[in-house]
Amino acid sequence: MRSLIVLGLLTAALPAAAQSTRYTVYCANEKIEVDSRTPQQMASARGSGTCQLQSFDYFSDAQNFARRNFGGEGARCSCR
Repeated sequence: MRSLIVLGLLTAALPAAAQSTRYTVYCANEKIEVDSRTPQQMASARGSGTCQLQSFDYFSDAQNFARRNFGGEGARCSCR
């Protein structure tokens, strides 16, 4: 019986554990940012001048994309 309870608890936890962090390159207030927040969270934190450029599974991939395509974090950008 205990095995079934433990198995049920582990199975219930799998969806939460399966969700991985995404790292997104944003243009926020005309500057490049790499962040793990959702687009909704970024818009709430930075205002309406925020747009999503690309998402990655790894922080280093997001940083490399920002550097190669925009000059890195803090570089000027536009959501237009």
